[in-house]
Amino acid sequence: MRLLVVEDEKKVLSFIKKGLEEEGHAVDTASDGETGLDMGLDGIHDLIILDINLPQKDGLSVLRALRKHNIITPVLLLTARTAVEDRVTGLDTGADDYLTKPFAFQELLARVRALLRRKAEAKSPLLSVADLTLDLARTNVIDVYINYLRKKIEAAGFET
Repeated sequence: MRLLVVEDEKKVLSFIKKGLEEEGHAVDTASDGETGLDMGLDGIHDLIILDINLPQKDGLSVLRALRKHNIITPVLLLTARTAVEDRVTGLDTGADDYLTKPFAFQELLARVRALLRRKAEAKSPLLSVADLTLDLARTNVIDVYINYLRKKIEAAGFET
């Protein structure tokens, strides 16, 4: 499975990446919210592990933007915020799970397995014509290219 970990603490990020790779996952990383959002919008990940306290764009803003763009990838919020109100806000914003720091790595792995299992159990609708098959739940080609186009337009000095 391909996972995205968005975490600004380098030691925590390295620890999570190494552990997940040892479990056989391909792991992409980002250390700020803007980069994490750009990578998450690609829609190629099976799970996103997202810190809330991030530079440039906080994790809840990243999560809102992902859900606004119809990215249905499961998101596990990983944060030092332990208050009930914070957990409720995270889950109501669109997170699929919430884990507080410090955490036992075995628990993180169990939560990752549970979220990936739920995703695998959900059957995605497929469209097929001749030898072409389009997975409507995972193949967000149009969204990705619209995102690329928006970036190019903004880089040229125009607003989208």
